[in-house]
Amino acid sequence: MADRLIYLPLGGAGEIGMNAYVYGYGAPGKERLILVDLGVTFGDMDSTPGIDLIMPEMAWLEQNRDRLEGIFITHGHEDHLGALGHLSARLDVPIYARKFTGTLCRLKLEDQGLSPDMVRIVGPRPEATQLGPFKVQFVPISHSIPESSALTIDTPAGRIVHTGDFKLDGTPVVGDAFDPMMWRDIAQEGDGIKVLTCDSTNVFSPHPGRSEATLAQPILEWVMAQKNMVVATTFASNIARLKTLADAARASGRKVCLLGRAMRRMVSVGFDTGILTDFPETIGPEEAAGLPRDQVMLIVTGSQGERRAASAQLSRGRYLGLSLKEGDSFLFSSRTIPGNERSVIRIMNALSELGVNVFDADDGVFHVSGHANRPDIEAIHDLLKPGMVVPMHGEHMHLRAHMKLAQDRGTPSVIATDGMMVDLTGNAPKVVDHVETGRIYLDGSVLIGAMDGIVRDRIRMALNGQAMVSVIVDEDDNVLPDAWVELSGLADRTRGGDDLAQHIEGELAEFLDGADARVVRDDAKMDEAIRKITRQVAMEEIGKKPEVTVIISRLMAD
Repeated sequence: MADRLIYLPLGGAGEIGMNAYVYGYGAPGKERLILVDLGVTFGDMDSTPGIDLIMPEMAWLEQNRDRLEGIFITHGHEDHLGALGHLSARLDVPIYARKFTGTLCRLKLEDQGLSPDMVRIVGPRPEATQLGPFKVQFVPISHSIPESSALTIDTPAGRIVHTGDFKLDGTPVVGDAFDPMMWRDIAQEGDGIKVLTCDSTNVFSPHPGRSEATLAQPILEWVMAQKNMVVATTFASNIARLKTLADAARASGRKVCLLGRAMRRMVSVGFDTGILTDFPETIGPEEAAGLPRDQVMLIVTGSQGERRAASAQLSRGRYLGLSLKEGDSFLFSSRTIPGNERSVIRIMNALSELGVNVFDADDGVFHVSGHANRPDIEAIHDLLKPGMVVPMHGEHMHLRAHMKLAQDRGTPSVIATDGMMVDLTGNAPKVVDHVETGRIYLDGSVLIGAMDGIVRDRIRMALNGQAMVSVIVDEDDNVLPDAWVELSGLADRTRGGDDLAQHIEGELAEFLDGADARVVRDDAKMDEAIRKITRQVAMEEIGKKPEVTVIISRLMAD
């Protein structure tokens, strides 16, 4: 059977975040494979309470690990490399990245006690990495983090361009500028571009994207206009924005204090890798607390409302000896990711209650996106003239709009969401198989499956409350007359004002007093009956059916 070129998203297609894309070439079912990115997304209290990180299920790739050549990481955002420390050991192949991104990858591995030696630092184009049938180049492209790269993936079936996250920014402040001449060369080499796998995030934004450099003046003017302490938050990875904010502080005579581990780590890695130069000198929180308020700018983590980040801590009153007061100013220089709105608004309101003046980026004055808007997506199509387009990095509506954009311009395209295997060999992409995909949760310090039932049980307890019932059976299979009921997350009084736990205990005592001996001897039947009575009584009295845990203790004869 003839060799084929395939594309298989395991995460990031039909959703924003958790990026993981497989490419393969070879005989069907025996293709050699590479993985592009291995990222995470974040849990929320509505659907995944208590979950710290969500990452793509790697079962299919683990089953085919002997065919996997390596992992390529396009850039340093968590949704592209955040799962490396947790999942890369399961795949046990080299990880390839440019210097700045590779340093972050190594830190991810070290955080989990893994050897950083699995990470191979690769230079940008024209340096190339040959793995099996794939020749891969990292192509500099602008984004909201330094050293972002698209990939050219040359195969016997043709050249793929995987854009990663990108925008067309000629003046990005920090990092690589978009170079249209280089991209024109890439499009004209050999037989041109067979496949463009392209970022779809901002396909609904109708105006051309703006450069990061356009923010310098409005941010400087804003800082100069503030009379007291200034605080700004943005994504820690957006080093260009950090530099713009810090430069504005320096120009206005303020000292800069960085708060938050992620913020300090990113700046440190930027210096260590030579990406970041001429960054204003920073001070610690103790020194900042001792300066006049109009001489300080805090640049802090927590732009997405994270509960433990510096922004949230400051909104609750005090953090590392620093506190905000009436007349201080707080700038959110970032876009709120969909799903985080309530958390961000909660912090904004808490700051307002302290008398702090809150400014956000909704009007676009203090933030620009790191993703290509629709005109920029069209421009990259025109520049590369691909034989086909596969939209990625977006929810279903983004992928669908991007597919239609390509088709309207005469380029074959297809919607491929997580688990869809696409054959790219011919003149148009074609879905040929479906692979079982899922999610893995980081719950505290352990990984659990999304289908394990743990989160489902947690949601049920949150919605319905919990009742724990304890009964004792003696050595002669007689049930002691009293059952003990403990309630959590439930009203403690019935509609009539009685104690709910005691009311349930009374109903259970009546049942246990007359229980059939065959039921008493059978734990499963006892459990079922006690659970049913407890839920029924609670429903009648307070309108809730709690989750019930039954503990049956049996006394043994001496």
